[in-house]
Amino acid sequence: MDTKVNNPHAEPPLDRIDEAIIEVLRHNGRITYEKLSTLVHLTPRPCLERVRKLERRGVIRGYSAIIDEQRLSPGLSLLVLVALSNQSGRSAQKAFEACMRACPQVLDCQLISGHFDYSLRMRCRDMEHYRVLTETWMNNDELHIDKLVAHPELAVVKNAGPQP
Repeated sequence: MDTKVNNPHAEPPLDRIDEAIIEVLRHNGRITYEKLSTLVHLTPRPCLERVRKLERRGVIRGYSAIIDEQRLSPGLSLLVLVALSNQSGRSAQKAFEACMRACPQVLDCQLISGHFDYSLRMRCRDMEHYRVLTETWMNNDELHIDKLVAHPELAVVKNAGPQP
């Protein structure tokens, strides 16, 4: 079924050239348009226009540097699984999410399904820093945290770089 018929505001699907541009930029956001256009078999001007169109559509949301967190601030990286209490409602979720957005030690926060509600990627100075921080969360009645399970990171095996 044609999506334009059902939704006149629907964006056309990405074609193979758009996908090739995205794949190159995913790995090298600082590439020149000349080099990018060569890799995706376009001339520079149409290549630039396609990139700008992808940016306007929100497919490309930005460009960033990949930071070596260990060199920036030596410490402890953790994956933390969080379960909110069964009685918590949407207001508890909103309070928890606002708290995570405001916390500089929380690098990533995802709402997940299963036995836990959220997955966090955190960076703390040490385990004591983590303990004090999460103790304040556990003592905050607005957050309705039932359980936290921390998994310290031992080594990075693969890092795909910045992803939305």
